[in-house]
Parts: sequence; C-alpha cells; structure tokens
Amino acid sequence: MKSLLKKIRTKSAIVGVIGLGYVGLPLVREFGRSGFSVMGFDLDEKKTDLLNRGRSYIKHIPARDIMTLVKNKQFEATSDFSRLAEVDCIIICVPTPLDEHREPDLSYVLNTTRTVAEYLRKGQLVVLESTTYPGTTDEEMRPILEATGLRAGRDFFLAYSPEREDPNNKHYSTRTIPKVVGGYTKSCLALANALYSQIIEKTVPVSSTKIAEATKLLENIYRAVNIALVNEMKVLFDRMGIDVWEVIEAAKTKPFGFQAFYPGPGLGGHCIPIDPFYLTWKAREYDLNTRFIELAGEINTSMPYFVVQKISEALNSHGKSIKGARILILGLSYKKDIDDVRESPSLKLIELLKAKGARVDYNDPYVPRTHKMRRYDFKMRSVRLTAENLKKYDCVVISTDHSDYDYKFIVDNSSLIVDTRNATKGIKGKARIVKA
Repeated sequence: MKSLLKKIRTKSAIVGVIGLGYVGLPLVREFGRSGFSVMGFDLDEKKTDLLNRGRSYIKHIPARDIMTLVKNKQFEATSDFSRLAEVDCIIICVPTPLDEHREPDLSYVLNTTRTVAEYLRKGQLVVLESTTYPGTTDEEMRPILEATGLRAGRDFFLAYSPEREDPNNKHYSTRTIPKVVGGYTKSCLALANALYSQIIEKTVPVSSTKIAEATKLLENIYRAVNIALVNEMKVLFDRMGIDVWEVIEAAKTKPFGFQAFYPGPGLGGHCIPIDPFYLTWKAREYDLNTRFIELAGEINTSMPYFVVQKISEALNSHGKSIKGARILILGLSYKKDIDDVRESPSLKLIELLKAKGARVDYNDPYVPRTHKMRRYDFKMRSVRLTAENLKKYDCVVISTDHSDYDYKFIVDNSSLIVDTRNATKGIKGKARIVKA
C-alpha cells in the first residue's frame, strides 16, 4: 500500500483505463493532463488505432487533447489486455445495460473482471466506475479477483467510484464534478481517494463500496422519478388543453421547494433509463417491490408511444395516414448538442414509426450516420436540412433540440411540426405546430 500510495502521489503510477467511451476517455484526458502516464484498453481496434493517431470520436473531447497526450508519450491505447500487468491502477468503465427482459446485464463487468484477474499482480488498485446495483464490487467482482490467490485489501486493492459524466455540460467537467469514492477496506479507500484526488477538485469518501454504488442509483432514480412526474403531467395537461411548459416556467419562479424538470419524448443516455431497473431487480432479493420506481420507469418508457400517437393524430388532422407518411426526425442523440445516441428515444420513435408503415428519415448535425447497436441497426444517414428537403416531409418531429437548428427556418419550410421539446416556443410561421 505504501509503495503504491507513493507512486500515486508522485504521479509515477501508470493508470490503465478499460473502456474508452464517454466515461473512459474523459478520465484518460484528465489523468494525462495531470501528469500521469495512461494506458487505455478497448476491444475495438478501430478506436485504439484512431486514438493512437491522436484522433477523437467523441465531440466534446477535442482531437488536439488526445494528440497532445500521444505526442508527449503520456497516452497509449491498446487492445492487448495482457498489458494490464504493466499498470498500477486499473479503472473499469464498461457498459452495464439491461437485457431483453429489462434485467441487469453484468456480462461486460464480469468478463472484464475475469480478464483483469488473469493479469492481476500484487500492489495493484482496481476500481469499478460502471453504474450497477449495491454489492457488485464486493460480492461479484471480489471473488473473481481473489480466485487468483491474492486477497483484496492486502495483496491488491478494490474500490468503487461511480462516474458522473454529463457530456457537453458547460458548467461542470470531469475535474469539477465531485467524485464519490468507496473502498472494500480502509486501505482500498485511501488509495482510490488518493488517486482521484490527483485529478478531481473534490472527492467524497464514503464508508463502503455499497454506499458508493447506492449513491449513484439514488442520483439517477431521483431524476428518473421527477422526469416521470412531468411526463405524466404533460399527458394529463395535453388532454386538458394546458401547456405544461408554461406551467413549469411559472412553477420554477418559487425560490424554494421546487426544482424544474422537463418532459420529453422519452429518456435517453446510459444512466437514467437503465439505473432504476438495477435497484428494482436487486430489491427482489430482499422481498421488496419498489413500486414507486417501477411506476416511474413505466411512465418514461411509454413516452415514445405517446409521441407516436400525437404524430398520428396530427397527420390525421391533415388528411394523411401515418402509413406511407414521410416523417423527418430532428435529432438522433439523446440530448442537445452531443453525439451520444445511447438509449436515445429518437431510436425508439424511428422503430415505432417504421412499424406503422411510415417512411422515416433523420437529421442530426452530430450523428452523420447510424451504427450498429445492441438493439438497433437502422443503416441510416442524416439527410440535409434544406428548405427543399423540409417541404418533402408530411411531418417534422423535433426529438432533440440541438442549438444548431434554426427553428424559424424549420417552421417556415415545414407544413406540420410535432415538437417534443418546446423548441418552437414563440415562433410563428407556415407550419402547424403540435406539442407532444
């Protein structure tokens, strides 16, 4: 422990990051900026090759940042996991999706842990960052790692620190977002906290890995439940002829006791649509039904269906059927001004609309083409957003409210718009606008 602690404090420790996506790559950048040598691991050789050439595939991580680290020999990406033996600190940032039954799929975490175990040596620190249910680090990962004969807290060190990435957030970055850290033992916590303290302005040490795991779930369930509330209010107020957006604007003038959340076409991103189901699944082990959380999940999951219903009604009012209608989805990413499409409600909208016989295209300035995902493989390309193209569509659906979009231009050149984000507020033009 003392030897590794010294390496961390002098920044001579080599940091290994497994999974070079939206969580792993920002960590690589911060460790590199802070003076550490970083080795990135990913099974996708296209990614590792791109990174080793100083390129970036994530919009808010500029290529110049990667190129600087590569040129300074502070960063190397590899798909050769045997090189895990060379690093001192291993940070795991792999997906934790849901399976087809909406139950936790820990295969990425556990398979990665088995790979780490093959090359585990004394004096290494292993940290999981992937969102998961309480008990994963201690009860699932530790036995795999200890099957090597090494003991956690004595021979190697084990910790959990949930990622809190918010891509393209203008106010908070990886460095400025406080970092919760929990260790299997006190020595595990001390080492993990020392490591993150080198790159994060404020760390928040907690008493166990389970506390850290539960913290992440609470954060995202809080958001999921409140978004479900405003989504349900949106559906109700729609029937009552009340603009939910105006209601929220009025309510948020209260200086206490209210925090504004906003409705949309469904939840997106890797956390909020998924994390609540990790806790509801784990709760069954304790003979408890988390009905409140499950209800929120049902409401949020139903929102794309509500939007499709509104599209159908809007088309019908124009004397058109959804079958055969030409529909343009604006925005494929799950939130504005980023290129991340994970769990994006736009993907579900495309699936549902195509199932009803609509001819669907999309435009997204940050997503030029779709790629194969666990659930979807549309093989689509972003169409150009021109006046001529807009006029071709029977309905334009604003699913993601990118700042790049000229909404006045869109309203002037479309015949029918279904707006799920209140992006056209106050804009007048030729199009009939339907809020959804």
